[in-house]
Formats: sequence, structure tokens, C-alpha cells
Amino acid sequence: MSKICPITNKGTKMAGRYSNRVRATEFNPTGKVRRKPNLQKKKIYVPELDKTITLELSTKAIKTINKNGAYKTLKKANLI
Repeated sequence: MSKICPITNKGTKMAGRYSNRVRATEFNPTGKVRRKPNLQKKKIYVPELDKTITLELSTKAIKTINKNGAYKTLKKANLI
């Protein structure tokens, strides 16, 4: 399973455990943690091709497909 969205290119990021903590500016006792993107497995029907494509997409990519259309978005990402 891929950890990168093919449309938005969102992937994993390294981050700290504290969001806003003044005491942990130089020494962070909890270390770093890997943040994963919100990927969902979706079946997308493309009426121009009369096909169904299964992809693992980020939620932002799903919103983009709903707004701009499946064929246009997938064509721009070079997936079809």
C-alpha cells in the first residue's frame, strides 16, 4: 500500500509531539513522530472511459474530484 496520494502528492511527515510548548524548544524528551496522511481507498467511475478505477486518495483529492470531475482531475495527474 502506498503512503502517497497520486493526485495531491501528500505523504508522511516528521513532526514533534508537542504543538506549543515553550519548555520543549531545544530538548524534546518524546522525540519525533511520523504523521500519516488521511488516505482512503475509493472506487471512482469515469463516464468518459466507461471504467471504474480503484485508487488510494487523500480526502482533499476526493474533494477535488467532486469539484472538478473525475476525468479532468485524473488526466491532470497523468493517471489516465
